[in-house]
Amino acid sequence: MHRFFVPPSNIEKAAVYFPMEISRQIATVLHLRAGQQVIVLDDAGTEYEVVLEIVAPRTTQGRILGAHPADSEPRTHLTLYLGLTQREKFEWMLQKCTEIGAAEYVPVITSRSLVQSSEESRAKLDRWRRILQEAAEQSGRGRIPTLTAPLRLQEALDHFQSHLIPGLIAWEGEKSMGITQALAAIRQTGSGDIPHLALFIGPEGGFAEEEIALARAAGLLPVTLGKRILRMETAAIAAAAILLHELES
Repeated sequence: MHRFFVPPSNIEKAAVYFPMEISRQIATVLHLRAGQQVIVLDDAGTEYEVVLEIVAPRTTQGRILGAHPADSEPRTHLTLYLGLTQREKFEWMLQKCTEIGAAEYVPVITSRSLVQSSEESRAKLDRWRRILQEAAEQSGRGRIPTLTAPLRLQEALDHFQSHLIPGLIAWEGEKSMGITQALAAIRQTGSGDIPHLALFIGPEGGFAEEEIALARAAGLLPVTLGKRILRMETAAIAAAAILLHELES
């Protein structure tokens, strides 16, 4: 069944009024018809079963059959701080990590990032947010992950510290502390639950040693992802999957 995120203001007691862009998608791309059912999400945790009553490229309307809480969101809010890289790789990470369950993204410019211009990346934010929405719809998410504007590494570390949450940084120089051990250490310092967690993934060349020193000073715990060196997009996807699996098991 097709899923669509719709602004809460377009959802009334018994009806849903689809924005023009979604109406066009429903009518001319998906070729849905009146009488068919879809799922509507309000990006606030509620999922609606809706039957389409009026279908047109500019105006599509549906009637709400039922509503219930979306139950597909992970218990842990995972924020990924991702080193900026080539467009295709970065967008691949956004798509796949959203499918896995990441809740927030912060693009980061480090000394070894292939992309050094924050202004160039800011121009892509709207495109990246559309990718996040489409990936959330496709994978059955109840919320669309949030995305901030690109930050320099020190700005990203300040952003992390301001949230007062635990965090990890994947680093090939770490040889003993794995994800499981790191999560156990975090649990010992708190109540046992980890409702929020940050993960930093570096660029293709990895983090410089002085950047790791800054990360440690900010409270991040370096972790190894194994004996093999992973491409950054592989590291992001694998680490996000492992973390959310460990946190939900």
